[in-house]
Amino acid sequence: MATSTLKPTSSTLCTTLVLVSILIMFIVFSFSKQRNSLRTDFFPVTARQSLPQPDTNISHIVFGLVGSTKAWTYRKSYIESWWRPNVTRGYLYLDTAPTNDLLPWSPNSPPFRISDNITKLLDETKHVAPIMVRMVHAVIEVFREEREGVRWYIMGDDDSIFFVDNLVDVLSEYDHNKYIYIGGHSESIMSNQIFSYDMGFGGAGLIMSYPLAKMVQKNIEDCFKRYPYLNSADLILMTCVNDFGVSVTTHQGLHQMDLRGDVSGFLSSHPKAPLLSLHHFDHIDPIFRSMDSFQSAKHLMKAAKVDQTRLVQQTICYNRQLKWSFSVSWGYSIHVYEIVIPRSILKVPLETFKPWLWNSQPPYYIFNTRPLSNDPCETPHVFSFDSVENVSENEVVTNYIRVASRGLPTCQFAGNHSADLVSRIQVVSPTAKPNK
Repeated sequence: MATSTLKPTSSTLCTTLVLVSILIMFIVFSFSKQRNSLRTDFFPVTARQSLPQPDTNISHIVFGLVGSTKAWTYRKSYIESWWRPNVTRGYLYLDTAPTNDLLPWSPNSPPFRISDNITKLLDETKHVAPIMVRMVHAVIEVFREEREGVRWYIMGDDDSIFFVDNLVDVLSEYDHNKYIYIGGHSESIMSNQIFSYDMGFGGAGLIMSYPLAKMVQKNIEDCFKRYPYLNSADLILMTCVNDFGVSVTTHQGLHQMDLRGDVSGFLSSHPKAPLLSLHHFDHIDPIFRSMDSFQSAKHLMKAAKVDQTRLVQQTICYNRQLKWSFSVSWGYSIHVYEIVIPRSILKVPLETFKPWLWNSQPPYYIFNTRPLSNDPCETPHVFSFDSVENVSENEVVTNYIRVASRGLPTCQFAGNHSADLVSRIQVVSPTAKPNK
């Protein structure tokens, strides 16, 4: 029986061959009739995939700024120092409707929205931090408002100062089609220990690519239910993003500014990375001594409008004849030392500031610092940014004036010269972007 099933008869074989021949002729005939339509369907798909995408520009970025009506009275000056009406995209999310003193709404401010009523969500989740839930929920709200042509969402606070041109340049280096979460560490070791070294600190700005923001807005309410005990907005967002398999990409130009007092030592020795943001302007001294906080932000933006790529970027050079060292923080300050000091030392910030948390124990910061000194060879003459001008198509001149006398004698090491008579310094730089 097995033998008869394995060996077909000659009549069966002939029938099979005829059927196969007819089937082949039918397939060939069908393909010949549809040949043109198949090619038409195929080639446009290939062409669409091969089209290069335009470079990232300011229109591809949307800001979601979270604030309060009460604080906006004085904090709007910070945002208006960098916001570009009818150019920058985004919204300010307020906790309540603007009061009469804020109306009519300033055209120099971002358009405002009132945060969603999340009472039902809070009842369901029993979350311990309603204010923090509101802040994270803003991701849903800004995604709902702005989706067309968006590549990046940047979440920040109402006292965050952003440097938009630098953000465009930096984000252009990343693939916005991937799941990307960019943030910055706190400058304070204890803050990172309390929360997480894997967390982006929100005041400095939390940056999400479009695909990640889309995933967050679809799933964030489930995260609230999973983690009702988390009492920090930044920690909630980090934990949820981590659950999606995405870790933070840190950038040294995002600054939470978890420091107290005079931060000039930090800004005068900025890391070699484009300046993207500054936070906590209410909690630090004005960055220019002769101005208040708002005036300081506006003054820094004078240099930023001319050249953001060089802003606070440190350049170190020497005058061998006078044996002087120069540390230039472009658009912010110049330090002149009456002795030759190696770059490896000058790149370390002077500790002009105090720790963010009063009860913290050393080490305080995530970077090294130099102690202040009364030694005239170790104490700089300080000059502060005064003005900027384009002197030609190829050159920009920034002017710096002396802040105050050091009140110290001349450095006597090896017959060095005094810099006490210097009152103004000019720095000439090219208009072209620095070579990376």
